[in-house]
Amino acid sequence: MSSEFGNDYVTISDEDGCEFDLEHLDTLEIDGRVYMAFLPADMDEDDEDYGLILLMVTMKDGEEVLTTLDDDDEQAMVYERFMELLSDSIDDDM
Repeated sequence: MSSEFGNDYVTISDEDGCEFDLEHLDTLEIDGRVYMAFLPADMDEDDEDYGLILLMVTMKDGEEVLTTLDDDDEQAMVYERFMELLSDSIDDDM
């Protein structure tokens, strides 16, 4: 993904084959694992399902794939780290 012209967008498919467009916000490496934060690109901010989407980069058949975080504690920890990073980024812009 290139950020040369602004934010990056990716299209992912769920297990049912439904496609979703996501805006990539940032990437973090924590304890050797890579996590990515996204926002839905094709959803209104007032929608009740709108919010931060956290995915982990894993290897499958030699390719990087994005997977959900199934562990609640891991998800909470990653969410907190991304929120700190995004908060720091907003503070730096002011």
